[in-house]
Amino acid sequence: MPLKLPDRLPAIDLLKQENIFVMDNSRAHAQDIRPLRIVILNLMPLKITTETDLIRLLSNTPLQIEVSFMKLRSHTPKNTPIEHMMMFYRDFELLRHEKFDGMIITGAPVEGMPFEEVGYWDEITEIFNWARTHVTSTLYICWAAQAGLYHYYGVPKYPLPKKMFGIFEQHILEPHLPIFRGFDDVFMMPHSRHTEIHLSDIQKHEELHVVANSEDSGVSIVMARGGREFFITGHMEYSPNTLDNEYKRDLGVRDDVDLPRNYYRHDDPSQDPLVTWRAHANLFYNNWINYYVYQETPYDINQIK
Repeated sequence: MPLKLPDRLPAIDLLKQENIFVMDNSRAHAQDIRPLRIVILNLMPLKITTETDLIRLLSNTPLQIEVSFMKLRSHTPKNTPIEHMMMFYRDFELLRHEKFDGMIITGAPVEGMPFEEVGYWDEITEIFNWARTHVTSTLYICWAAQAGLYHYYGVPKYPLPKKMFGIFEQHILEPHLPIFRGFDDVFMMPHSRHTEIHLSDIQKHEELHVVANSEDSGVSIVMARGGREFFITGHMEYSPNTLDNEYKRDLGVRDDVDLPRNYYRHDDPSQDPLVTWRAHANLFYNNWINYYVYQETPYDINQIK
């Protein structure tokens, strides 16, 4: 089944070039199915790139999914045309009375700031609280994972001397969980962050379960509320060239960014990246949609609580 996307969303044409089946609203209305409703709060600077990355992963499921995009009233993006935001995004205030089967909250380029000093902290914590009663299962990615763990459980973040940057091997700690169905014993995950959370802080809360971690990149996936929340410290959604773009952007500008590890062939940035995470990323999102959204959400979406 295809994804149901807003008419004229740029990701549609980009993904069709990859032979990924997507349809716009006009065609989807002809199908008599209740699609799963997924809302994405996209806090990343390059909105269109992140939209495409996430939609690419959500497309790998036999279920029809209707994707909506949420934006913050208290923050105006600088790197995305205002016309794009007005056409495809709606303020939280316009969505607060709706319910969704799933939600994805992305990272944001504010991790160097204390949480309370982020300009939209009050609004985003209101959204966090709203999600607990209006969404069946939520994925928190990178900064959003740290922010969610801090807001709900008081888990602090810590600055890193060097950016955690590259592709790192992750170990599954609870292989029986449906989220890891079909996984190998280890999998790879991109990381790109300047802060971290500590396992010792997570272990103080019996409601939190570290389900995957890494000897190099630390805690990678935390599950809470029986899978109604997943906190992911890395970026399974990254496309092959994302870290390359970040590295070349920061080269000579920042002194805390090294060559991304386990990424370029032979550690040579003049060569193409070696993609080692794509299969497990698709499987993770497929498992999330199937086991934690589709099989848990009520047919009458208004019964979500």
